[in-house]
Amino acid sequence: MAIRTLNRLTKALIAPALALGATVGIASAPAQAAVWNSCDQWGSTTLNGYTLYNNIWGSGAGSQCIWANSGTSWGVWANHPDTGGIKSYPNAKKVINKPITSLSSLSSSYNVTVPSSGVYNTSYDIWDTGHKYEIMLWVNRTGAVGPLGTSQGNVTVGGHTWTVYKGNNGSNDVFSFVRTSNSSSGTVDILPILKWIKDTKGWFGNVTIGDLQFGFEITSSSGGLNFTTNSESVSSS
Repeated sequence: MAIRTLNRLTKALIAPALALGATVGIASAPAQAAVWNSCDQWGSTTLNGYTLYNNIWGSGAGSQCIWANSGTSWGVWANHPDTGGIKSYPNAKKVINKPITSLSSLSSSYNVTVPSSGVYNTSYDIWDTGHKYEIMLWVNRTGAVGPLGTSQGNVTVGGHTWTVYKGNNGSNDVFSFVRTSNSSSGTVDILPILKWIKDTKGWFGNVTIGDLQFGFEITSSSGGLNFTTNSESVSSS
């Protein structure tokens, strides 16, 4: 399995320079004109409260271009070789910046169109502001890809049943919730998941939730594949 071993907070420091193919690009965007697009390795923009990142960080990555109609309607065309190791995590980020006990609600809905081939997962990636803890919620996956750490068994929380993994990448603890069946659309009630980690398992205390990202963690997509977020929203109070 392709195992996650790196803290995304350090990826920009270690990723090699990439030669992005000039022949890919915006031809891979949808028929309607996107309001923003980029084939830059670290291309980013902010649209209606969400920050979008192309985020090609892994060793041996190929070409990838991101487009967006809004912060919640976007996609990527990626052509990464069939080699091990995660190549990229294009995503849309929403900043929360609230302690868990100060949140009365935190949820997100998603609707994606993903390829039937390649090696990848569609996931939320949630960080505390101290960057000590990373919570991943995998809603679907394809190919030989698996989370960091050891299985802690199954739990039904936040509206889904997950297999939970607990690990450490050398920089931070990682708690991965892998949905027991693939889903291309749905709603995740995130706050009960955070409370389960905090109160039921005691794996962290009343941490402040910082960034909440949603995107595609791509290991390989040889020949060029499209990953589309048809819609996604994050709400909190």
